[in-house]
Amino acid sequence: MTAAVGVERAEAAIVEHYPRLVRMAYLVLPPSLGRHRRVLTAHALAQRALPRSSRTAARSRARGSGAGTVPAPRAGLDRVGGDAGYAYVRLRVLRAALEAGLPLRRLALPRRAQLPPLLPQVRGLRLFPRAGGADELALDQWLASLTGGGRAAFVLRAMERLPEPEVLRLLAEAGVADPAEALAQVGEPESDALLDSPEFDPCVLQARPTDLMRRRQHARAWLAAAAAAAVAGTLLALPGGGWGADGAAAPPYARNAAAEQALDPARVTLAGAADWRASTRTDFSAWPARGDRTGDHGLLRRALAVWARPGSSVQASATPGTPSGPPMGPPQLLFAGAVDQAVVVLLYDGLRIARYAEPREGTAGAALDFARADGASAATASAVVLSRVDGNVRYLTAPWVREAAVRDLLRPDAAAVPLRLAGGVTAPVASPALDRSCASWNALVLTGAPDSAEASGSPSAGASAGASAGASAGADATRLVTDLGELIPARLTAGSPGAPHDVARAADLDRWAKTACLLPAVRSHGVRSVNSWTYAHQPLPEAGGTAAWVCTRAETWRGGQERVLAQFQAPGPGTGALVARAEGVPECGARAPRVLAGVLWKSGAGHWYVLAAGSRQFTSVTVGGAVHGTSAGNRLAVPARAGAQVELSGRLADGSRSGVLR
Repeated sequence: MTAAVGVERAEAAIVEHYPRLVRMAYLVLPPSLGRHRRVLTAHALAQRALPRSSRTAARSRARGSGAGTVPAPRAGLDRVGGDAGYAYVRLRVLRAALEAGLPLRRLALPRRAQLPPLLPQVRGLRLFPRAGGADELALDQWLASLTGGGRAAFVLRAMERLPEPEVLRLLAEAGVADPAEALAQVGEPESDALLDSPEFDPCVLQARPTDLMRRRQHARAWLAAAAAAAVAGTLLALPGGGWGADGAAAPPYARNAAAEQALDPARVTLAGAADWRASTRTDFSAWPARGDRTGDHGLLRRALAVWARPGSSVQASATPGTPSGPPMGPPQLLFAGAVDQAVVVLLYDGLRIARYAEPREGTAGAALDFARADGASAATASAVVLSRVDGNVRYLTAPWVREAAVRDLLRPDAAAVPLRLAGGVTAPVASPALDRSCASWNALVLTGAPDSAEASGSPSAGASAGASAGASAGADATRLVTDLGELIPARLTAGSPGAPHDVARAADLDRWAKTACLLPAVRSHGVRSVNSWTYAHQPLPEAGGTAAWVCTRAETWRGGQERVLAQFQAPGPGTGALVARAEGVPECGARAPRVLAGVLWKSGAGHWYVLAAGSRQFTSVTVGGAVHGTSAGNRLAVPARAGAQVELSGRLADGSRSGVLR
């Protein structure tokens, strides 16, 4: 039979029988601890007998302690009223006292009871029980000769008045390896009454001072150490002699001149507010520093230090293929200021954008994000994510952006909604990056063009052909970008891979309305731009209308692992069917502007067909396997059965054959 013991009942037992529990712990503890430490440890063990929670009880029960459930009252508990709560805390005190007497091992972690108690603590005094007579001294010497198990057996028999079977059971539950041997050490009960002597009462104490001369020497040593630490901290905080407050950064791993210059907030480079108008480069290097904290050197120091040495509490992330090491030289400041509930710093080192964010108060929960940005142009350096809060995102736009608006790609006929710009920072926009339903897909419409060679028709190095196509001196360009869960939004384009153009025409918007819900397939992949290309139109059998074959290619900043999606768009509204996908292939790109894909299609009358279409480079398409057929030209339609397994291939204009995109 067992009876449940709650925390309240255990506390009541400790309060009621506290002197008895402390005396028991004092007697079981080894005398080698010294009387002062035995007294403090005995009090600590009695106070620790209170379980912290039901979880503590469950763990103790798993160890066999009976925590949370204890045996019902047995013989020998009459002196304490047969209290099951007392039996529970007595067992915990007994076990802890036995653990405190175990020798420390070199390669094992010490148990809690083996360490000096945190509480209670006494400074400047030594405490010990009142002295007894010669009989008490002899009993104390005899107890010192016993093992911990022997002292526990003596206490249970002499002080608790328990019969031998009960003593053996409690010793086993307390962790004594050989209870019978421990009980045999006790011998005959000749001096049991002496346990009531003040010699063994750690609750009635005498006090004496500690070594006064040694204490004075220790105080002087502590004062000298504190003064040295204060001087060292002051020297580190001086200009040129230290790093100052680094916030959530990890400890310094190295000190050298180049590294310290790169992380010195006074050396951060700043572009002028109008430098972008005369710059031959139209990437992030032309952006001026914006925000209300650009002169806060403490904030910049923390951002740079965390960039170089992110601590364990920093939430760090990087887009695929982006190195996360410290900057090679002083980076350029793009933004520093308060945004929503955080303070944000944007830095650019020519290769990466680094975003540091910390709470408005303190540095707990700081975040550090990296995105690769080398080779950017005016088309791909048009905006950067500043903050994400509750599914909304704010952007910092390029200085040449004059207007911003939001367009739902799934509603091509709806007009774009103007978006307020304040110091280049947009109002919050609902982000599609984490939306699983695809009920809408917001894209940012940015209008403006830099007054540079790129805008006048002479693209600078790294500028894409689509960025300057159709632009004339002084003309604004309208670009469409969308959030794919990264720092830099991806540019959306349409047209053939060799000459993509910005999405502005009604036909382009209609195609993107059927393609937008496929964008999650390229989310968080380091995407720089996504081009959607209608490479073929095909009349459907049985007068089913005309379908469009669309190839969508996501280019990455690292120039590899591009993702290609082939889509079959039947007439009517709705998202097209994804029929093939590939990664790291040249198809549907500027280097290999060709693609071939197929689908098993069911007509309105219930008949099945194998449909296939390739780009204009294909002169014939062949199907094999369960269905056989060849079609001259780049399109094929052959009757088939439901679930037919087929193989498609096509012949190119140069006579070579190419497989289907899978």
